[in-house]
Amino acid sequence: MAEQKQMYLAGVVGAGPAGLFGAEKLASEGVHVVLFNRDIRPGGLAEYGIYPDKHRMKEGLRRTFRRILERPNIEYYGNVSIGKQGDITLEELRELGLQVILVTTGAQGTKWLGIPGEDLDGVYHAKDIVFHYNKLPPFSSMEFHIGRKVALIGVGNVMVDVARWLIREKKVDEVVAVARRGPAEVKFTKEEFETIAANLDVEALEKEIERVAPVMRAVGQDPEQAKAFILSARERALPRVSDTRFYFRFLSSPRRILGDEQGRVAGLEVENTTLVRTNGDTKAKKLGTTYVLDVDTVIYCIGDQVDPNLGLPVKWGAYVTNPNPRFPVEGESYEAFDPEKGEPIEGIFVAGWARRPSRGLVGTARKDGTRGATAALMYLRTQEPLSAEELEARLNKVRERLHSLGKPVVTKEDWFLLLEVERREAERLGVPEFKFATNEEMLAAIERARQEKLAPVHP
Repeated sequence: MAEQKQMYLAGVVGAGPAGLFGAEKLASEGVHVVLFNRDIRPGGLAEYGIYPDKHRMKEGLRRTFRRILERPNIEYYGNVSIGKQGDITLEELRELGLQVILVTTGAQGTKWLGIPGEDLDGVYHAKDIVFHYNKLPPFSSMEFHIGRKVALIGVGNVMVDVARWLIREKKVDEVVAVARRGPAEVKFTKEEFETIAANLDVEALEKEIERVAPVMRAVGQDPEQAKAFILSARERALPRVSDTRFYFRFLSSPRRILGDEQGRVAGLEVENTTLVRTNGDTKAKKLGTTYVLDVDTVIYCIGDQVDPNLGLPVKWGAYVTNPNPRFPVEGESYEAFDPEKGEPIEGIFVAGWARRPSRGLVGTARKDGTRGATAALMYLRTQEPLSAEELEARLNKVRERLHSLGKPVVTKEDWFLLLEVERREAERLGVPEFKFATNEEMLAAIERARQEKLAPVHP
């Protein structure tokens, strides 16, 4: 009599890069994986966070993700939200028989400063803007009232992406990047800044560097080096397509957003700061003096935080992890932790931006997702394996629960069909890429493809 094969069953919540590569790691070890995704499409920020014209990069990532999902022991279910206010809770997933759950939902929440005026018309968060121009439902259908003079809070790579959209697509009059610290601490690369460097007001930059230079030198920073870095992007900058003026205001901390009688943004009041050295680090210190920037739109580009409605404890914008991990990977903890009880949350692990919001891009997410899966595998080895019959029984319970939702649930085969429909539409229109902007359009396209028995082309 042949020996009965024994297996494990894992769930992965979130199908961005961390979730997909985490699922791949689990599946490669023989674990059967059920992958849940809030969106219809897998990919997360790799699909909806990369600037729209990077077609080759996006297509390469889609091929990689498709290869992962083609594994027979990975099941994909899109258009399913997990959480206290979602379609299914984390507790239900455990009750359905998932032996371990890896949470890779990213940082779905947004950070704000909590200053007066954030409720005015014309105040937005960069994440919503990025999702909008990348056609992520429902952000794709939202209306954003962008004025002629826009203040971007923050000087990271997301700021550059939003500035690129404002300069090259919206063609606004002015864009000002506002930073509490100085030019030595910008968080974008030369290559990223090349996308907007042609619109940089060089004279304004030189005056701004001259203004903040004494403060920089006092903390050991080189103003000329910082200026040279910013200007170095002009050599290979994208050609100008608008007359938008882009400039910086450093050592400036937003204090309040001013509004007009119609409830729209009428200005941004900022407080002057200086730089101080504290425990080997440079920090911004407010000085009490203020001035007003003449802007009519304010967009926050200051990072993200996790969604507290998922059902896991949150601290400092991230899900809490075990300070003394039972299953560490390279010294890092991936185990969800309940600080009130002082104990790990059994069978729940976190990875990617769910563990450390806004840290790194696709490569970082891939590494962290794989490590989170490694920790989950270590936990699984402490559990009783399942027989083939028990595995199938548990999977059927999951499928029945999904069917009971009474809404369209998208499988990986459905996504393959959607890709083929959109490929053919792009070919018909003669454009590099076509993407449906709403869930309704995507679901209708999938249904039509099913009816027509369209065969997706495999990579």
